Amino acid sequence: MSPDPRRWWALGALVASMLTLGFDLTILNVALPTMAARLGASTGELQWIVDSYIVVFAALMLPAGLLGDRFGRRRMLVAGLCVFLAGSLAGALTDAPELVVAARSAMGLGAALVIPLGLSVLPSMFGEEERGRAVAAVTASMAAGMPLGPLVGGLLLDHYWWGSIFLINIPMAAVGIAACLFLLPESRDPSSPRVDALSTALSALGLGALVFGIIEGPARGWTSAWVLGSFALSALLLAGLVLRERRAARPMLDLALLGRRVFLFNVLAATLGTFVFAGLLFLLPTYLQEIGGSDAFGTGLRLLPMMGGLLVAARASTPLVARSGPRPVVSAGLTVLCFAALLGSRTEPGDGYGFTAVWLTVAGLGFGLAMVPAMDAALGGIPADAAGSGSALLMTLRQVGGAVGIALLGSLVADAYAGRLDTDGLPAPAAGAARESLSGAHAVAGRLDLPALARSADAAYLDGMSLALVVCGVAALVTAALTAAFLPDPRPAPPAGPAPGAPDTAVPDRPAPGADPSPVLARRKADGGQ
Repeated sequence: MSPDPRRWWALGALVASMLTLGFDLTILNVALPTMAARLGASTGELQWIVDSYIVVFAALMLPAGLLGDRFGRRRMLVAGLCVFLAGSLAGALTDAPELVVAARSAMGLGAALVIPLGLSVLPSMFGEEERGRAVAAVTASMAAGMPLGPLVGGLLLDHYWWGSIFLINIPMAAVGIAACLFLLPESRDPSSPRVDALSTALSALGLGALVFGIIEGPARGWTSAWVLGSFALSALLLAGLVLRERRAARPMLDLALLGRRVFLFNVLAATLGTFVFAGLLFLLPTYLQEIGGSDAFGTGLRLLPMMGGLLVAARASTPLVARSGPRPVVSAGLTVLCFAALLGSRTEPGDGYGFTAVWLTVAGLGFGLAMVPAMDAALGGIPADAAGSGSALLMTLRQVGGAVGIALLGSLVADAYAGRLDTDGLPAPAAGAARESLSGAHAVAGRLDLPALARSADAAYLDGMSLALVVCGVAALVTAALTAAFLPDPRPAPPAGPAPGAPDTAVPDRPAPGADPSPVLARRKADGGQ
């Protein structure tokens, strides 16, 4: 049967949808200072606005994929795009932090349906020869969207109101819905595991309770009943999830993969990288706008050195791994990330952007050197018969790392900022507004003509950011030591051409990081490979 001539149009629509989801992961960050001022949002509320999306996305991505396998991938993909569109519209029209959190949660649900199913529909449209290019196009579009997010967000914020960062999603999602309805064939996998509602609830509630405790710690007190109770509840729920999944005949999360060192330590490196990356994208826009004096678009431009360093290192990591194996490259990347974080912790209020650009570039190089080979090696270490659950576990843990990074590093900054801000002599309402956020302190300082308060707020925020960066550096160094000591390091075999007259038996390349590994792993299994 000849391939459907509409398949490339359908791929273009999927690429546009994934591009939208990619820059939606980062577009919000440059809007946080504006939202703090316009909505009166505290640091904790800003953390929830960002983390609500990630928590829902991480908790529901795997069951969403299984729903598509059982009930139709096109149907669930359309449903996901509709939910994402509705959440974007609601986010653009709301005027309270709590409503933005609800809208972002809906967008996270839509993204959880779209991202895994966007890859899973490709085998039904493309044959073996074209599938690799199609998978690469979809995954590359999402990766390309991340550095575009701050630029697109900054451009919109400089010309329109803050809700425009959500409104831009609507035409892109609408195009994706139309393309799915008219161009995508329906496909199912009736043999896939059933969606376990109890495991899904345990993972979502357990992760939500953990993030709640971390975010609310600075405001309620780390020893308050609410915070300690949320940590205890999270531990119980996640322990219940582990026990249930270990006893299941066909678990949604194949936790046995964590017993494989090649998977465990590469996942640890990738998760730590996501932890630091997400945390920095949360903290840096406030520093660049409120202290550095940049506008929203300028903030997006000033984040490009980190993205550029990441892209350069990602390209360089492949030949480095081919020459020396993944262990030294991953360990070196984490060590470079540690150096960048400790260098950034030396930032002072009077430092210009040049110093920030240097350590951001070094941080990007560390991210790329560590995360790309770690993702590649983790995917390559998944057995062929566990490709789906293994890649889902990898992506879920990375998203959990991002959510915890935003919650923990944001809370460290909020705690240090509130404790070190000098509000002596201020009326109680003004002092409370100043302690809630850096933008609040600047607003109070402007109304009361108190430049000393603005200087104190800047210094307090930088103290908190320095503490967060030291934590990032120590965590990166510990992870580098663990990977150097325990990560398996298979040496690449020297290339050798086939003997004259012998068939070519070269092993296919590994899938690109973030791509669906199933086709490659299935071919390896069929060929008798590992």
